[in-house]
Amino acid sequence: MFLVAVALAGCRSAPDVAAYVGEEQISVDELQAEIDERLADELVAASAEGREDEFTRAVLGLLLEGAVHDAAAERYGVRVTDREVNRRIEELLGSDDPEAVYDRLAQQGVSRADVRENVRQQLVRREIAEAEGRAEGLDTAALRARYEEVREELAQVEFGYITVSDQVAADALVEQLTADPAAYAELAAGFPGQYTLPALERRAAAELPSALAEPLTAAAPGTAVAVPVPEVGGVVVGFRAGTVYPSFEELRPQLESEALEAVEAEVQPLLAEVRTDLGITVNPRYGVLEEGRLLPPGNGGVVRILEESAAASLPGVPSAD
Repeated sequence: MFLVAVALAGCRSAPDVAAYVGEEQISVDELQAEIDERLADELVAASAEGREDEFTRAVLGLLLEGAVHDAAAERYGVRVTDREVNRRIEELLGSDDPEAVYDRLAQQGVSRADVRENVRQQLVRREIAEAEGRAEGLDTAALRARYEEVREELAQVEFGYITVSDQVAADALVEQLTADPAAYAELAAGFPGQYTLPALERRAAAELPSALAEPLTAAAPGTAVAVPVPEVGGVVVGFRAGTVYPSFEELRPQLESEALEAVEAEVQPLLAEVRTDLGITVNPRYGVLEEGRLLPPGNGGVVRILEESAAASLPGVPSAD
């Protein structure tokens, strides 16, 4: 991928070579072709304007990581198909408009091809982890066990509040709500105003209105409490319908993302071995390669490659750190 085989002889420093990877190379012309292909997108070109050297390093860094992942896939006997990449991108996009997401990425200098390559690399790392028995946390049983651990932390209170003028009206409303919880919307419609919720809402306990937080947290499901609040000019009747928990399927993408971070940590040492064995040499005009990252010439600061921009807009795509 992106490589032209050559017979290497002598010093690995030909001026028309951008990088050597094992017994193969990425030529300067090939790198430029990859850059030009990305700059054909007006949004990507606008993002790259004024930072051409950084953009070139980013593209070369992604090509180098692509070569490393190809070599790693061959070493560990794994394969990722285009169909698998398409499916994973669809999962990451979820209900988002694909064109809107790709436009946002392009404004960060990330092309569609970069997104596909980042996702492919992620899947290669996942396949390697599974092949090496280092991905136990990603199976359904492990994810369900993690779900049970965090379920209570993600509980939300389903509640509403209705503001009335006096305690007598509040007591009557408390009695009505407790007798018929399903009547909340109908009862709330009789007391419209800034301090009445027309329909029930769901929030974490820490996000409940301050005046109602303590009494609603202590209230049993299907019951109401009356709290005088002089600031709103009356008595607020808070109603707790119950406690709502996210389902396993709703939470699964978040759980998988968390588990993938652990998998990434397991796989990185394996990729580091592959990089070392390949003996990558980068033309100094493009930068210095350190621990899989391409740094500016003479600069010790870390320059992250394009995949981190993609990860920022496509949740679930971790970087190859």
